[in-house]
Amino acid sequence: MPKATWAGKVIADSNRCVVVEGNQYFPADAVKKEFFRPSAHTTECPWKGTAHYYHLEVDGMKNENAAWYYPHPKPAAAEIKDRIAFWKGVRVEA
Repeated sequence: MPKATWAGKVIADSNRCVVVEGNQYFPADAVKKEFFRPSAHTTECPWKGTAHYYHLEVDGMKNENAAWYYPHPKPAAAEIKDRIAFWKGVRVEA
């Protein structure tokens, strides 16, 4: 089962992930929301649309913009709507 960890904590796990461009996109109900903080950061992908971000906070440590999601993806990326992916030191095991 795919699992995401950071700072010694499991922050997401699910066997219902979708893989796009090598990234595991976890369903929103599979993440541990207590570790997520909203971010105002966004980026644009030509085929997926606008990505929004979360900061991660674990035991007083902060990892800025380490998780992203697409609340309104373009049609070609509809399968990842509201799913969450990780980077910036977050370890994802498939």
